[in-house]
Amino acid sequence: MTDGRIRVVVVDDHTVMRAGVVALLAGQDGIEIVGEAGDGRDALDLVARHDPDVALVDLRMPVLDGVGATTEITARYPRTRVLILTTYDTDQDIERGVEAGAIGYLLKDATREQLADAIRSAARGETVLAPRVAEKLIARMRRPAQEPLTARETDVLDAVADGLTNAEIGRRLVIAEATVKTHLLRLFAKLDVSDRTRAVVVAMERGLLRRS
Repeated sequence: MTDGRIRVVVVDDHTVMRAGVVALLAGQDGIEIVGEAGDGRDALDLVARHDPDVALVDLRMPVLDGVGATTEITARYPRTRVLILTTYDTDQDIERGVEAGAIGYLLKDATREQLADAIRSAARGETVLAPRVAEKLIARMRRPAQEPLTARETDVLDAVADGLTNAEIGRRLVIAEATVKTHLLRLFAKLDVSDRTRAVVVAMERGLLRRS
């Protein structure tokens, strides 16, 4: 901080949204906007040039997304705290942002006061989470441990990902079609899904299924 002011860069690929964030923070006591960027790659240059205390970073951007930018900033410029500011609040998005090194995760419905307070907290090294994000993280922590897939269930899921029908899966794995259905039902229960497409998506998100 310079003269007690928190130096901030705003990174968002939507020009209107970025301008709105800058306008929200204009005149906020002790906060100074020192730069703006429209993608993660430009954000790295901005941080290198201005050495800000806090980088407000959108999650989904071209060239280099928010997760990539956060990973790079926290590794190369550890003094700068990264605060994710996004519209996305899925478990996967939150987890990726936090794992990348962000000190906080805010949603774009935050008020002027909430945003300013979050920046001040982040500058002090305090974790900042939007209430909805905190609720999701707590709920995730309270869930029972995920039951792993068996080798056969993984084989069935891999075949589903290849677009095979139950009968075709049975022929590939040399098992009865009824057995395929049983494996699918167990898969759905373990992955907490209700259809084949979602089962493949969730399994890939969790790293349970690798596709070349």
